[in-house]
Amino acid sequence: MLDNRTADATAPQVVHEPGRADGAWWRDAVIYQVYPRSFADANGDGIGDLPGITARLDHLAALGVDAVWLSPFYRSPQADAGYDVADYRDVDPIFGTLADFDDLLARAHDLGMRVVVDLVPNHSSDEHVWFQEALRTPPGSPERARYLFRDGKGADGSEPPNNWGSIFGGAAWTRLTPERHGVDDGQWYLHLFDTKQPDLDWSNPEVRAEFEGVLRFWLDRGVDGFRVDVAHGMVKAEGLPDWDGHVSMIEGTDDADAADAVNGSGNSGPMFDQDGVHEIYRAWRAVLDEYDGDRMLVAEAWVEPLSRLARYVRPDEMHQAFNFAFLATGWDAPALREVITASYAVNDSVGAPTTWVLSNHDVVRHASRLGLADPSSRPKGIAAHDEQPDEELGLRRARAASLLLLGLPGSAYLYQGEELGLPEHTSLPAEVREDPAFFRTNGEERGRDGCRVPLPWEAAAPGFGYSPNGRTWLPQPASWAAYAADAQTGVAGSTLELYRETIALRKAERLGLGGAAWEPAYADAPDVIAVRNGSVLVVANLGSTPVALPADAEVLLASGLPGDAPVGADLPGDTTVWLRVR
Repeated sequence: MLDNRTADATAPQVVHEPGRADGAWWRDAVIYQVYPRSFADANGDGIGDLPGITARLDHLAALGVDAVWLSPFYRSPQADAGYDVADYRDVDPIFGTLADFDDLLARAHDLGMRVVVDLVPNHSSDEHVWFQEALRTPPGSPERARYLFRDGKGADGSEPPNNWGSIFGGAAWTRLTPERHGVDDGQWYLHLFDTKQPDLDWSNPEVRAEFEGVLRFWLDRGVDGFRVDVAHGMVKAEGLPDWDGHVSMIEGTDDADAADAVNGSGNSGPMFDQDGVHEIYRAWRAVLDEYDGDRMLVAEAWVEPLSRLARYVRPDEMHQAFNFAFLATGWDAPALREVITASYAVNDSVGAPTTWVLSNHDVVRHASRLGLADPSSRPKGIAAHDEQPDEELGLRRARAASLLLLGLPGSAYLYQGEELGLPEHTSLPAEVREDPAFFRTNGEERGRDGCRVPLPWEAAAPGFGYSPNGRTWLPQPASWAAYAADAQTGVAGSTLELYRETIALRKAERLGLGGAAWEPAYADAPDVIAVRNGSVLVVANLGSTPVALPADAEVLLASGLPGDAPVGADLPGDTTVWLRVR
């Protein structure tokens, strides 16, 4: 057993100074991601909707979150679960109406929560009126200039304009044909994602003006901010040059300075992180600054090293950017310390908060990732014939990771269901899967359906109370009865109650605006992360050997599973504790 009771009296190593107590709300907010089709279904068609979300907002208010981020609910053919937008100013009928959105927004505001909506500017649906107009007009027309249409290579133009691949697998170019598009001029269009998601050409002033209008449409309705999808992908390198790399959701370069937190959590290549994106975000920031209420922008930018990511949150650009380097690091104390240190260094240099996240709708839930034999791996989905996570170990580590995240200064994002401890659904049969990545890779990538399964609200109800008649667009595992919200409410030690207690204490102690310093007593403990934040010491033991805690510390919170012995003088492995220190 490691003994740290004789602590070094050296002052803690400060890596982040406390923030201003009167800072904007988004600097320390806990924001909850709602994936609309899987949150709650009010009309019984098996697909979640806006009225269903509104009816369950009390759950989020009781959880204590500051804001709700809604994944896309816009009019869409749903080729990629709504990330293929046909009309950016309307609600898809499967989710409800604009009036339903206004009701949701009003109810959230009444409950003291802000609302952030998803914006998808890299591409539209091929059913968007612009793309349909492009198909009806010849090459070189203003309508085609809104997208990236190009002639093919070769004598007959039968080869793609370049060798880029799609993030979802296969080629990133599709050729127009009379059979599919009613067009016989043979041009190709770029789609970094699915064929039904043509990339827009952001060098076109008309595209820029249109999206500024979309921002104003939703700001005028009262939304508090925007999560920007593929925020690093809108501008492509001049000339669209060939590239020999491979595009993927969460794999990227690993050839930069390790001190700048490079771990394969970024996209590289001439289609990503081009300098021109920053001009776009400066213009957007100017639009948001015209409105009162501290409206905000958060970037989904898979960019590394972290110094590149920090460019998105300079004072005249976005307000936040997801820290995917933290998400991608896994269960590795030295690597996490490096990421945390580097994150504060680069974000503090531009005056931005660090924005922590562990799960979302694009990655395997962290309660399952952390239960794998390699808890730092990043599988692209899990199927029944793959390695199955250790469910208990994964939940133990997930609770510990969440307490670490929520104890760090900055903003924190939670993905729906993580407050219940939900694992990935790892046995979905191929015939029910819907993720285009599964089909475009012929199942090589299992896809993201496993983290998108409808939530369990009531243990004894059909469909676990997700819909009034038990219908669910994806099947739920029977084991989720134990994770249902009503089975955890009021149960001491449950994951739901742990999250509620943790968020409440985080607010009471103003930890989101606090400072961060490494506790010197644990400097030589390789599996321990110990961060002092005000009068709270957050200690995470990522190893298997217990470590001693300060003799005079008061235990405020501990992440152990229900039934575990209370944390006393020693901190067990795979456990995080919050201590009151003097």
